[in-house]
Amino acid sequence: MDFLKNLFAKKENDAQLAFELDGKPSLRVAVPLGLQHILAMFAGNLAPILILSGVLGLPTDQQIYLVQMAMFASGIATFIQLYPLGKVGARLPIVMGTSFSFLGVALVVGFQYGIPGILGAALAGSVVEIALGFLMPYIRKYFPPIVTGVVVLGIGFSLLHVGIDYFAGGFAPGVIYGEPKNLLLGLFTLMVMLGFNVFGKGMWKSSAIIIGLFVGFLVAIPMGMVSFTNVIDAGWISFPIPFKYGMTFHWDAIFLFGAIYVITAIETVGDCSGVTMGGLDREATANEISGSILADAFGSSFAAIFNALPNTSFSQNVGIVAMTKVVSRYVVAVGAAFLIVAAFFPKFGALITIIPAPVLGGVLVLIFGMIAVSGMRMIAKADLNGIDGLILALALGVGFGVTGSPNLVAQFAQGGVMASKFLEWYFADTIVAAGLLAFALNLLLNHGVPKIKEMLNK
Repeated sequence: MDFLKNLFAKKENDAQLAFELDGKPSLRVAVPLGLQHILAMFAGNLAPILILSGVLGLPTDQQIYLVQMAMFASGIATFIQLYPLGKVGARLPIVMGTSFSFLGVALVVGFQYGIPGILGAALAGSVVEIALGFLMPYIRKYFPPIVTGVVVLGIGFSLLHVGIDYFAGGFAPGVIYGEPKNLLLGLFTLMVMLGFNVFGKGMWKSSAIIIGLFVGFLVAIPMGMVSFTNVIDAGWISFPIPFKYGMTFHWDAIFLFGAIYVITAIETVGDCSGVTMGGLDREATANEISGSILADAFGSSFAAIFNALPNTSFSQNVGIVAMTKVVSRYVVAVGAAFLIVAAFFPKFGALITIIPAPVLGGVLVLIFGMIAVSGMRMIAKADLNGIDGLILALALGVGFGVTGSPNLVAQFAQGGVMASKFLEWYFADTIVAAGLLAFALNLLLNHGVPKIKEMLNK
């Protein structure tokens, strides 16, 4: 009897370690909890590179390799957050992954300069976030909800059409855009994901995205929409090669990426605070905030060197920490180790690339919509009856309005003067146009004007 009591006591103590920041539960406990984090972020981590490589028409072997590198980079970046290198890292259970925020500008840069231009801009632009990592504790007041909300709203809105295009079948050779079977498969995938999200509990709910992808993929096989040729042709093992596709540096591309690094830094601040409040019941410290942003920046630099898109903290994993209270860094590290190991096997990467576009589209429509909703929630925290309402109106009217008018942007492109070139660059992306305008208006109207009035009154 005493033996049984001791056995259950050991198991209880083992499980309890998962709720401690420095706890190291046994693999029996750590593996399923770590995999839960990976399942929650897996689709979101790989979707940006799948969309980018598909839209740019990259060859299959290149797509497979880029998928591998996305897994490798996110695994390494997560380890840096968990176990800091000096000041780089928050020492918190933050999961890193490929950022959706960069997808819009990556498409713009990719069409003009190709993959080397994207990677060069990602590496050079990360300097902006490195600076923010050291400065953010002091300048956080200049990024209120009205600014961050407009940016996140812009990210969601600017990507919605991509999700719909995939939902309709995409533009791959031989695919009929909008064909009924594409729409039905996309709708089925979406309904499966919604079902698990609404009715599922625990791991079933948090894994709704990957379940939707898996079930949609299985249904697509008898529909004749899946070919395993890429998997058969792919090699068994390969290794990360830095600078495999080279890098080129272009000022306009670097400025675009630099602007988005500001956005992802703000998002990381929110995720860092979300982890500490949700999992540890306290506010994030200045060192944790600074370390999380620096890990964001250096993780993105590492990703660029190893041919991947920039990384950032994943909000869905913050939600898992808040919901389960599992804050063990070791648990998250076990999950990150699975990502790194998977990155060395091309056949696994090839399996990801053969997921039919409608299956991805069924998932992406909801993901991109939820990003926009997150922006709305942020905006709702602002006082829209005052100056913030004016900032929002101008950001939407000018930032969203001009970028939504291709004819006007094309008019800017025809101008030969420097001002026209700047306007062409500025309005090339909704996120940059609306976000930077909201930031500038906030500085002017909420900080500059009150000081001017105060000086005049004296």
